[in-house]
Amino acid sequence: MITAAALTSAAAEGFIPVADATGTAACPAGHAVPLSPDRGPTLPRTANFGRHCTGCPLRDRCTTSKTGKNLRIQPGYDLQRTARRQAADPAWHKAYRRWRPPVERAVAWLVGHGNRRLRYRGTIKNNAWLHTRAAALNLRTLINLGLTHNGTTWQIRAVA
Repeated sequence: MITAAALTSAAAEGFIPVADATGTAACPAGHAVPLSPDRGPTLPRTANFGRHCTGCPLRDRCTTSKTGKNLRIQPGYDLQRTARRQAADPAWHKAYRRWRPPVERAVAWLVGHGNRRLRYRGTIKNNAWLHTRAAALNLRTLINLGLTHNGTTWQIRAVA
């Protein structure tokens, strides 16, 4: 079976326009275009580079559109860009690798054995179920760590 080669996006090659706080976006060739007005928290802002793309030597690496590059900046773009910069830090990767497996394991325990869907109608009953399930899992973990009851108090065996 022969598959088509994966298309490389402009972002993969580093040729994606970047918007800044001044409300403009700049293409890799240096052309600045104003962003459309902010239309609300759920609608993207746009910048159209169409007239600048005609005859541009970087056009083939920027866009395949006949009308030129049209940039859409989704709400939360600045937050996403900040998170990506943070994720590029090796210290962040180290912490992520340290904490992701235990969190994934806890979620897997929570939804395991047919508990992926809610059983009740209404938030009050489902909230009570969730807290009961979490308490049961915590108790199971403590018992596996050596939790015992000596008649009056609870104890966890000492680690040697």
